Amino acid sequence: MEFKEFNLHPQVAVGISAANYVNPTPIQQQAIPKIMDGCDVMGLAQTGTGKTAAFALPILHRLAPGKCGGVRALIVAPTRELAEQIHSSIESLGQETGLRSITVYGGVNVKPQISKLKQGADIVVACPGRLLDHIKQKTINLSKLEVLVLDEADQMFDMGFLPDIRRLLKQLPRQRQTLLFSATMPPEIRSLAKDVLRDPEMVQVDHVAPAVTVSHALYPVEEKRKTDMLLALLKQTDAGSVLVFTRTKHRAKRLGQKLEKQGYKAASLQGNLSQNRRQAALAGFRDGTYQVLVATDIAARGIDISLVSHVINFDMPNTTEAYIHRIGRTGRAARTGDAFTLMTSDDRPMERALAKVLGRPIERRTVEGFDYEVKPAAQDIAVNRNSRDGEGAVKAAPSRSKNNRRRRPPRRRSKPATAAPAVQ
Repeated sequence: MEFKEFNLHPQVAVGISAANYVNPTPIQQQAIPKIMDGCDVMGLAQTGTGKTAAFALPILHRLAPGKCGGVRALIVAPTRELAEQIHSSIESLGQETGLRSITVYGGVNVKPQISKLKQGADIVVACPGRLLDHIKQKTINLSKLEVLVLDEADQMFDMGFLPDIRRLLKQLPRQRQTLLFSATMPPEIRSLAKDVLRDPEMVQVDHVAPAVTVSHALYPVEEKRKTDMLLALLKQTDAGSVLVFTRTKHRAKRLGQKLEKQGYKAASLQGNLSQNRRQAALAGFRDGTYQVLVATDIAARGIDISLVSHVINFDMPNTTEAYIHRIGRTGRAARTGDAFTLMTSDDRPMERALAKVLGRPIERRTVEGFDYEVKPAAQDIAVNRNSRDGEGAVKAAPSRSKNNRRRRPPRRRSKPATAAPAVQ
């Protein structure tokens, strides 16, 4: 099948050709006709399956005939990175439509967003918190909304945005088309889908499972030796672009700094960075300025980079779904990729869970020449050194002055021992 068979608006077709799109992905084949027919759609698909174009193209097709002077399509995403990625795709695919798309999210000055909204926008790509702020301040008008997209719904739930989503829904016109996309279907998302979708068409492609183009390996190591193990892997691996995942933003920052000190072109991507620095880190990773990007799970679904050669889990993820999303950053577009995970003894339950998802145990590997012994901490070494004098002779304890002597408790006089009876 080819895109031309969808009979999309000619102006949209120009954007498709410019993007060199020829054959739609499975989710695009299934979702685009249903969305073009005006149906509400529940899409179950993981990152990297092409779902952004699956909803962007029919939205552009619907809005392309003309402008109505208001926001006609609203796309809600969990992270700033994903919002920017969606916005970029819409601008690229809709370059000939004359439709205007803007992004709305927190962490940046609100005034430029208000200015852009006043100038007029047909499509708004937003994160929930800042969008609700605009609604409260009446700086956005959603009364003419025709299409609502909730993208990565399960991640919005994981990040605590579900109450915000429900508050947002109360502010939107009831007569609208609603599209909900999620990589997984926990009970909370099922409940949300039931409340917001009307007789939805179900589209399920690539149910949460790892890409077949990715090879997996576990590297058992003690927690204290993880950084050295990572350095050894980077040194011995013929890696192009490497995405390293940590469990916390503080750990991502520290690890990025350590890699820089070791001479690697590295950057970190985590929540404490300003939006400009986050965008600079992503742009640098895309264009090769940075070879290694250390990130938290906030980046797992918001990075669309097709040339990641290796994903390294510095910390084991908490769920099998998180593992799938992390490694989904490599092995894309029919390319091969590698997923390495540093595993401690505490991670064995997750190892078993991943084996079930993969349908086989993950290969355990060792790094040749790596010293797996956990070195004593520096203070412990100092104590040991100070405790001996010369060739192992124990130092005499420092003498105490009369005033500094520790008082000993008075000795108790023991009773005379009774002689034991002689053994006959």
